[in-house]
Amino acid sequence: FTGNAEEEELACTGIENIDEAITLLEQNNWDLVAAINGVIPQENGILQSEYGVETLHGPAYGPTSHSAAASSAPSSSSAFRHVVPSRQIVERQPRMLDFRVEYRDRNVDVVLEDSSTVGDIKHILENELQIPASKMLLKGWKTGDVDDSTVLKSLHLPKNNSLYVLTPDLPPPSSSHSGALQESLNQNFMLIVTHREVQREYNLNFSGSSTIQEVKRNVYDLTSIPVRHQQWEGWPPSATDDSMTLAVSGLTFPCHRLTVGRRSSPVQTREQSEEQCTDVHMVSDSDGDDFEDATEFGVDDGEMFGVASSALRKSPMSKSYNELGLYSRGEGREVYGDCHPVYFIGSLEAAFQEAFYGKARDRKLLAIYLHHDESVLTNVFCSQMLCAESIVSYLSQNFITWAWDMTKEANRARFLTMCTRHFGSVVAQTIRTQKTDQFPLFLIIMGKRSSNEVLNVIQGNTTVDELMMRLMAAMEIFSAQQQEDIKDEDEREARENVKREQDEAYRISLEADRAKREAQEREMAEQFRLEQIRKEQEEEREAIRLSLEQSLPPEPKEESTESVSKLRIRMPSGEFFERRFLASSKLQVVFDFVASKGYPWEEYKLLGTFPRRDVTQLDPNKSLLEVKLYPQETLFLEAKE
Repeated sequence: FTGNAEEEELACTGIENIDEAITLLEQNNWDLVAAINGVIPQENGILQSEYGVETLHGPAYGPTSHSAAASSAPSSSSAFRHVVPSRQIVERQPRMLDFRVEYRDRNVDVVLEDSSTVGDIKHILENELQIPASKMLLKGWKTGDVDDSTVLKSLHLPKNNSLYVLTPDLPPPSSSHSGALQESLNQNFMLIVTHREVQREYNLNFSGSSTIQEVKRNVYDLTSIPVRHQQWEGWPPSATDDSMTLAVSGLTFPCHRLTVGRRSSPVQTREQSEEQCTDVHMVSDSDGDDFEDATEFGVDDGEMFGVASSALRKSPMSKSYNELGLYSRGEGREVYGDCHPVYFIGSLEAAFQEAFYGKARDRKLLAIYLHHDESVLTNVFCSQMLCAESIVSYLSQNFITWAWDMTKEANRARFLTMCTRHFGSVVAQTIRTQKTDQFPLFLIIMGKRSSNEVLNVIQGNTTVDELMMRLMAAMEIFSAQQQEDIKDEDEREARENVKREQDEAYRISLEADRAKREAQEREMAEQFRLEQIRKEQEEEREAIRLSLEQSLPPEPKEESTESVSKLRIRMPSGEFFERRFLASSKLQVVFDFVASKGYPWEEYKLLGTFPRRDVTQLDPNKSLLEVKLYPQETLFLEAKE
């Protein structure tokens, strides 16, 4: 840039403060045209080069006094055509500082104005890291003495800064505990809160990273009971600290019931109690001054949004730092009447989950309503646009609507941080450059596979027809994308079904093969077992046979002087074997002889011919002579039944 860059901007925009001009240039990466276009509203005209975008040549940029800036303004007319805005006095844009804060394995991006304090950074980090601010040591400052009350502007910081957090008083988490805790932090809890005095239930969705204090502040928005006056039933015994997250408080997942009522004073009369239950002029508690200031949060003696103050007692948006759409349950009726928008209760991440991460057929666009109390357009926009029946009906059918109040600077800075994280720096810069009188804003967000796309930014100076037209245009884009997503999802499900069927058929085939193999193995095992038994039995019989064979008395010779009986035995195969026995030998000796040949008398019977008789039925201790098997006899073997 030349030395006349800031004079060009001063001349075009009417900014009289050189520091402010430098800040705007710094915010736009020293792009002069972008800085001027960011200050001058587009409806008032855009500063353009007569011959396209030209590079200015001249001396290097350096400090310039205000008088020099004013005197050099006419010299720039040859390069640029001036479009004079209708509003010559432009509000001073605060200088924004970017912080990259590192804590263990996490990085948190924080965007704050230089008028904020170190404590404001800790407050944002407390919500992001789930660490009490009192336990944090914020390190990485270039200067020495820094405490929570130190104003960032006094530190003379550059635009981009890197810090890190130390927590010496907290033990390092174990890996398994850390994984389980992270899983709990990502879960969504459904809290069914019963308002005891009016017997009304509210179904509230909170992420596991939300704190008990956030729940109580959100319930204040719904019930008009300040946090310090709330009397709860149903919290687990372990929920002893309001800074504790829901994930570690011991709540029943996924649904937990709670009851809240107003704590009564011991000396309070019945009339005072009834009056207090209906009065919304409340004094904030020590932990929630920014959240429960009734004067600042919309209690007014005049008319708001076209409704008399006697018919309403609250502003159209919550002024708290929480992420609760105030009128998602019953409060909208007090402000808007029967026809009012329904806001999603929960964090921005929970709204993303609800809008973008379901089935393709169930997905919706996300409409973010950005409220600003100080804008002159707010009353008209809320009463005529948001309460129009056609708008309310179209939003409820096709959108998840989430709301945020930008009135307070801390709220604005926090939303810009969320915006940078979820939508990128370009969208955050677009919102940052919006003037107060351009609010309220409606951001139309469409979820994509890898990112979230901002389809439209609708300013407050619009009509019902134009608002409806822009909502319908966004819906057309979304519908086309949704049809592609449905087609892709159907194709993916079809592929998955085919794969599941193939896997199931393969599993059944494997089961059949395994069953067949197991049956074969069982059959082989049974055959082996039977074979082993058969071998053992044969070995046992052979051992018995050998034992009997060895125990037989010797066969007498034919020329023996003793009486000899000659027996001829016919086997089942038709073969014969013969042997001589002493006539005095016992019948048992004949049985043992037959058994030694492989025919035990337990399995075979020995039959005589004439007369036919079963010899095995005779007394084995009698002699052959006594049983008349002398001098010779023919016997035959027959298997027993």
